[in-house]
Amino acid sequence: MRVQKEYVNSRAKRVRSRFGNKGQTMIQEFKNFIAKGNVMDMAVGIIIGAAFTAIVTSLVSDLINPIIGVITGGLDFSNLFVNLGAGEFASLAAAREAGAPVFAYGSFITAVINFLIIAFVVFLLVKAVNRIKDAAAPAPAPAAPAGPSELDVLLEIRDALKK
Repeated sequence: MRVQKEYVNSRAKRVRSRFGNKGQTMIQEFKNFIAKGNVMDMAVGIIIGAAFTAIVTSLVSDLINPIIGVITGGLDFSNLFVNLGAGEFASLAAAREAGAPVFAYGSFITAVINFLIIAFVVFLLVKAVNRIKDAAAPAPAPAAPAGPSELDVLLEIRDALKK
């Protein structure tokens, strides 16, 4: 029994050392992890990203798709599909309600438009943040005038010895 207990204790020590648990409980480690600024920044980013996704989805479905529909003569992306089963369906919603297998490429086109808009806005945000960081960074101090080079010193010594 004692051998088994020693084995378990040595195994637990190895696991703790491997995962960096320096005598902390899991709850303490979790508190330390959450307290780091990066985690809070990430959480705020995820929440804002979710809200922004809803805005972009509305922008695409309520503003961009109708404009594209007017330009293309009434084409509605959200209703574009290919029925892979039997039967005729007037809309994608009717086909899905009937349980028919459909290839809904219109929904995919809408998702691609959403992605491109979100990717472009994120690119602009990153570009703006980088510009702000560059402006806030202190300008490098001008280099102090360098003293004479090694060659200059050697030439000076040579000239001094010639005198």
